[in-house]
Amino acid sequence: MAEIIRAPAVAGTFYKGTAETLNQQIENCYTHPLGPGKVPQLSSKEEGNILGLVSPHAGYAYSGPVAAWGFHQVIRGQIPEVVVILGPNHRGFGASIAISGKDGWKTPLGKIQVDEELAREIVEISPLVRFDDKAHQREHSLEVQLPFLQYSYGESFKIVPICMMEQDQSIASKLGEVLSQVLGGKNSLIIASTDFTHYQPKDIAERQDKKALTAILSLSPGNLNHAVSRYRISMCGLGPVMAMLTAASLLGAKTARLLKYATSGDITGDYEAVVGYASVVVEK
Repeated sequence: MAEIIRAPAVAGTFYKGTAETLNQQIENCYTHPLGPGKVPQLSSKEEGNILGLVSPHAGYAYSGPVAAWGFHQVIRGQIPEVVVILGPNHRGFGASIAISGKDGWKTPLGKIQVDEELAREIVEISPLVRFDDKAHQREHSLEVQLPFLQYSYGESFKIVPICMMEQDQSIASKLGEVLSQVLGGKNSLIIASTDFTHYQPKDIAERQDKKALTAILSLSPGNLNHAVSRYRISMCGLGPVMAMLTAASLLGAKTARLLKYATSGDITGDYEAVVGYASVVVEK
């Protein structure tokens, strides 16, 4: 039976559309003045200390250098067998928590297999999660994470893409509990895809985002939920980050580190209405 593959939805818009230009763009993100400074050398060991990663999902021209910090840290430290990617549902289609039912996802850098066994296990355990590709059809928040992984890991890993319309703390925490259950003993990484404050002046965005990031660094989904609600922070991936923090804590996370924060204004020079981006690693 022929494989059913998800074609890229935002190749050529959010990131370059051919393998050659995309590889070059990723290298430029690493070496950009706002990036980590160099392309990471692939780890010699498979298992490392990073359980979770907070990563931005704007176009690479805007958030790529910030995203590069997180991938740089992961790639130098470990080679995960499975990467669970949690992203918000920007378009409002499909199930409230939707796992992709495709056999694989494609980008200009090739094809990545979906870990179908793990995906089925999550759906069987959790009544909250459904197979639904409508939610993934045009969604960019998960897709933009893939080329950074493919650039260094090739096809050596599998993914479980989960799109969340649901941003409620109790539901995110339940999803995190299920993820910790199925990932126990596995060499895995959980990426929570989010941008932070949207379209505020730079000084306001930085002040708001510092509150959200302080909560994330405390590893507390409750602190994060409280900060976002109290200060009305327009962070689009609240649910994914709370789910990741819950799962990572149950899997033994002890610390979180902010690697880089910047805004779109740092790229464009327009500080009147910026979007905030951050890379954070959660470690055992």
